Amino acid sequence: MADKSNVIFGNPISAKGQKKAVKSKRKYQKKYGDDSKADYRVKIVENACLHEPLGVYDIRVDEGEGDTAFDREKGLIVGNIRMGFGHYRISIAMASAAHALGYTPYWMDLNSFKTTTCTKVIGAQNDLYSMGSRLSQKSKLFNKLYWEPLNYEGFRQLTYNSSDQKNAELMAAVFANVPKDIPIIGTHVWPAQAALHAGMQYVVNAIPDNWPMALHLAEGSVHTIQTHQSYIGYRILNGMQKNDVLKPMPPESLVYTGHYIDHELVKDLEADCDRRIARKKDGKPMRFLMTIGGAGAQRELFAAVIRHLIPQINAGKAALYVNVGDYKAVWEELCAGIKELEGMSQTHFNDWNDTAAFAEKAIDGEVTGVHAFWHENIFEAVYCTNLLMRSSDVLLTKPSELAFYPIPKLFLKRIGGHEKWGAIHSAEMGDGTLECEDVPHTLQMVDLFLNETELFAQMCEQIKVNKTIGLYDGAYKAVEIAMGLKNK
Repeated sequence: MADKSNVIFGNPISAKGQKKAVKSKRKYQKKYGDDSKADYRVKIVENACLHEPLGVYDIRVDEGEGDTAFDREKGLIVGNIRMGFGHYRISIAMASAAHALGYTPYWMDLNSFKTTTCTKVIGAQNDLYSMGSRLSQKSKLFNKLYWEPLNYEGFRQLTYNSSDQKNAELMAAVFANVPKDIPIIGTHVWPAQAALHAGMQYVVNAIPDNWPMALHLAEGSVHTIQTHQSYIGYRILNGMQKNDVLKPMPPESLVYTGHYIDHELVKDLEADCDRRIARKKDGKPMRFLMTIGGAGAQRELFAAVIRHLIPQINAGKAALYVNVGDYKAVWEELCAGIKELEGMSQTHFNDWNDTAAFAEKAIDGEVTGVHAFWHENIFEAVYCTNLLMRSSDVLLTKPSELAFYPIPKLFLKRIGGHEKWGAIHSAEMGDGTLECEDVPHTLQMVDLFLNETELFAQMCEQIKVNKTIGLYDGAYKAVEIAMGLKNK
């Protein structure tokens, strides 16, 4: 296993940084063990939620060996972790594109295995990140002094990547019996790093967000980028070692692709936008989609928006979808704080057939009132938003992975400084608002969508223009790059 922590793209890490990286790995070894010599068996099973629509199979490690063999010709692994919902959503986009292009998508979540050191290390870091996200919304001081600087500058430094590379050595064992010639797209850097440490031959590292950070580097992979601004920043490793001018990434290590979007959302994009414009013209209720991510943060902001919308919903001017993911307690807290909410809502709870049927019917059908969605299964919790997006008019979201989706977007306050660049990019591409950093500005934007036509119609038309330049083709291109590595 080659050491990838001492020199990153030809840029040496200081002795202090190297020592810190080694110390980080030893800490996790001591706490969670070292299973690098384990011979984990692999089982392939149909994904309960995504196999039927997208042909997705799960790769399960440490559960014994299964009877289903890998498709060595057309198989493509989507390596991911659950950290919030964002990386799962990008993974679904990759699986959707792979399926549409005739490949067999395999889902490999490094945070899902039962006994591995890999999962324990990732789980511990995921718990810390989720806790930080929630605290940042409750404490302005914590957010200003710690969380924003960490997400904006801390993760940006090469020394952070150095530590991650050492930690990823503890994650490689899960690939022991995965064929090394099957291409893999990592939708978080840790699966990409772990795959490289394990000797996987064809690795694509699909970088999220629009703020270049060394956190996302996996040297030895092909890095895909969603924006041109981000491409430039990664190419020169901008600001990743204080004010030093660094050796740039080799051009073959970095490819601009455009946004990572599901095939199902791209193929009908024009018709969906035309329906949105027609509903507005005909005075139909404007459909707002709220999605609350895995950290469960921002519920107070969502509550303020819901209170503001209730009179408009009662008057038939607005309709509301609320997806609380797999956090039922969030819905219960919203109902406890907004007394009339529960009585005026239709719930779609833990019944995937009902949710899928509603989403399909709503594309051309009438929608009124409030519709709440909760699913215990993580795939259903995430994919629910994707299904509802086609029949929605405006998506209310923080500017993270959903900032890149082809639907008019109202951006709520970010969680972490790196996210603000998602809103900036979307506003410049014409398919989203500026980031609304407080409740009054959020409600102002809600009213603009409700009471005016021009802004909303411009976004819908611009989304159609963006499609003609391939802006939403990033998932297709990432899949083609991954499979192309094998076929060189």
